[in-house]
Amino acid sequence: MGGAARNEKRRKQDEAARKLAAAGIRVERKTGPNRTAIILVAVVVVFALLVGGFIFWQRSSGSSGDVAATYPVAVSGAVVTAGTGPVVVDTYEDFLCPQCERFESRYAGEMKTALNEGKITVRYHAIAILDRLTEPQGYSTRAANAALCAASANIYPGYHEKLFAEQPAEGGSGLTDEQLIAFGTELGAGADFAACVTGGTNSAAVTAETDKAVADPALQTDGNFGTPTVTVNGQKIDLNDTSWLQTAIGA
Repeated sequence: MGGAARNEKRRKQDEAARKLAAAGIRVERKTGPNRTAIILVAVVVVFALLVGGFIFWQRSSGSSGDVAATYPVAVSGAVVTAGTGPVVVDTYEDFLCPQCERFESRYAGEMKTALNEGKITVRYHAIAILDRLTEPQGYSTRAANAALCAASANIYPGYHEKLFAEQPAEGGSGLTDEQLIAFGTELGAGADFAACVTGGTNSAAVTAETDKAVADPALQTDGNFGTPTVTVNGQKIDLNDTSWLQTAIGA
């Protein structure tokens, strides 16, 4: 091997060693054929640690699909009450709202665990403030109506998750009634569910709940109401505080 080739090889080896050092792994400098093998092993170790950490993060994030809901659910008007715990959490959400979907992704697992353990009661307020952002307009109300139909059909936890998991983009047509009905059928809804969805049984209640929330100064930020809005025992919380739920239940 010529001098130029050896220098280039040494440069690449030094660069690999610097990257490993930055990851917290020290590679002893050696000459001979074993040095490349050592570097390759170290790279495999770093990759395994990174992948393992990513998998752990995924498993410990807000996803709740692998946790069965064991808490009771009741519905009144456009408010679904889940659980019987002493700490009362009110969530105001629009099923077309991207930030609401992110809130669901981040906190659904923690909230379901707290509900199952009897630590919290969650009141889900079905809100429709984004009807204008679909074509034709009205998806927010249709989705909220379907969610309330699901509560009456005793499939609310799974249906609530499904609506956010399949959330359509703003500016599109939204999910069709047929799709909303299919979600319920997959989750075991009875024959009355389809008629509840297509008939807009809860639409007036959704409108009334939306108007009430929008007009409530306690739910506003700088004079405006938006979703998601969350209160704990009646006090609006700052969603930039990612430990809000653990703080609320004293964990």
